[in-house]
Amino acid sequence: MMAPQHFRTTYAAARQAFREMAAACGAKVVPHANPAKGAAGEDLSTDVVLFGPADAERLLICTSSTHGAEGFCGSGIQVSWLAAGGAKTLPPRTALLLVHAINPYGFSHVRRVNEDNVDLNRNFVDHAKPYPENKGYVELRDAICPAAWTPESVAQADRILRAYGAKHGDGALSDAIAAGQYFDPQGVFYGGTQPVWSNRTIRAILAPFNATVKLAAFVDLHTGLGPYGFGEIMSNHGAKEPGHFLMKDWWGKEATYFDDGTSSSYLVLGDINIGVCQALSNAKVAGITLEYGTIPKEDMIRAVRADNWLYVHGKVDSAQGRDIKAQIRAAFYQEHDDWKQMVAERGHYVLNRMLNCVAES
Repeated sequence: MMAPQHFRTTYAAARQAFREMAAACGAKVVPHANPAKGAAGEDLSTDVVLFGPADAERLLICTSSTHGAEGFCGSGIQVSWLAAGGAKTLPPRTALLLVHAINPYGFSHVRRVNEDNVDLNRNFVDHAKPYPENKGYVELRDAICPAAWTPESVAQADRILRAYGAKHGDGALSDAIAAGQYFDPQGVFYGGTQPVWSNRTIRAILAPFNATVKLAAFVDLHTGLGPYGFGEIMSNHGAKEPGHFLMKDWWGKEATYFDDGTSSSYLVLGDINIGVCQALSNAKVAGITLEYGTIPKEDMIRAVRADNWLYVHGKVDSAQGRDIKAQIRAAFYQEHDDWKQMVAERGHYVLNRMLNCVAES
């Protein structure tokens, strides 16, 4: 399998590759137009294909680009899996739903966030209730995104962040920066004040299946955490949720879990798995985040902070802006063929197994 050939370097090229591969496999592509424009002024869309019966009782869902810049990897996995015959033979009563670029704006602009500076994986909270507090973020806001992004100012900001970690623990520092915040609309990991376009769109995509689907498996493709090229199978469920027991049955210790401390991720507030479970309220859902490592975590977080600074204080079309965009790209996508091959092979294995599990349970 020569997977690298299925990865693309722009959103537009990735979208074309996905649409062409889906058509070659006999599927109809259903576009959902995003109101924003891409980095080159192109139209943006979340594209959806269904393999198998529309009234299936069992469903495998795979989404890419929840965090936009991570779509380079997710798209490559989806396209290469189709090329390898992933959807060729489906079990009875089972369907496959591929959602390509659920956050097309972030994909095109090479940002984690959407057109509203919202982190989609923090947006699936109940916006009618008081938002979760993140006092650590409030305290560290000016260090997370200082007024200037120079070697001196970044070094000073990093000292403040490390001091907070030394006082409260590294976990508390990670939560302060990345767990999610609903205080600063211009800040990092912002969850928004209402369901954003991508939130509403994934719910609309899934709504027709709620009448018949009894069991669903959900794979959300991500990058940025963990060892280079390795895909960690992170359970999206708390220990008391039905999906947790399905995950234990399907994956056992091969998966990682928030509750026992094995997951490499930080605690996430309002992730997309919540929206999937709510949209498929008549079904049991077992959801995972398949997370691939790129660069060291501290460097990844610094790249996210730099990208945030660029859109708050900087100029995208500048030498510094281009350098920061290269950093954010590398934080969530590696151009090396060995990395692409590793992530594709792991992705195919996980998708094939999730398909078998949802069909046979």
